[in-house]
Amino acid sequence: MADIDIDLTAARIAEAADRAEADASARFARSGPVVGKASSSDSTIEVQVAPGGLLTGLTIHRSALRQGSAVLADQIFELAQRATRRAGDKMYHALAPVLPAEQLGTLGYEPIPDDDPDADTYSYGR
Repeated sequence: MADIDIDLTAARIAEAADRAEADASARFARSGPVVGKASSSDSTIEVQVAPGGLLTGLTIHRSALRQGSAVLADQIFELAQRATRRAGDKMYHALAPVLPAEQLGTLGYEPIPDDDPDADTYSYGR
């Protein structure tokens, strides 16, 4: 059995982590904050979330209130899910050069296929 130098292995892992952190930080500094956005087809409801789905913005125009609270809640929930997928897609593309795809998937960041209705019409860091 081969001897393993634990200290050397740990140092290499730490160096790789430091490089990945520096690369990711540089990418985010250039691109700005990563958010996902979605709006209703008539643009009366707009939702913005951070990666992972934390709601960071919600705009409800007065005309959307006529639909009733249950319909409004359903629409907000659907838009938040769409925005969360978009934020995950943006994080995936921002971090793909830095982390392996398996790790991004474990973190919940997955690319959205171009033909998917949730795909944004613009690219992010691509």
